[in-house]
Amino acid sequence: MTQEKKMNEELFSKLHKELTIAGELIRARQEEKQSLLDEFDSECKRFFFGKISEKSLASSVKKTNKELKRLDSEIRNNISRTRHVTNKTAGLVSAQAPKSFRATLSGINGGEKAKKHKKKHTKKKKR
Repeated sequence: MTQEKKMNEELFSKLHKELTIAGELIRARQEEKQSLLDEFDSECKRFFFGKISEKSLASSVKKTNKELKRLDSEIRNNISRTRHVTNKTAGLVSAQAPKSFRATLSGINGGEKAKKHKKKHTKKKKR
């Protein structure tokens, strides 16, 4: 007797959880990046109004650029991780495509995939 393939719900749940975590990490890093940019912008204003020295601002530039690079790297890694999890999820879901069955007087027919015919490759003749 042929049956439909059941979805591995435990795996699907795990992938859903991973996707949620990666999305939250991306959002958190973006918020962290925005606060860093806002903080640096306020330091630039303080320099403009003469509250801090140029040397102090240069130090802040170096520190800010290093932190921005780290945050961008983390965001990219989490995007990559999300893409990987999404591909796995799509594969799991697409395996659930319905197989066609047909009820007849003699029983149930179908469920088998039609076999694909392989093309024969002809060799090109040298001239």
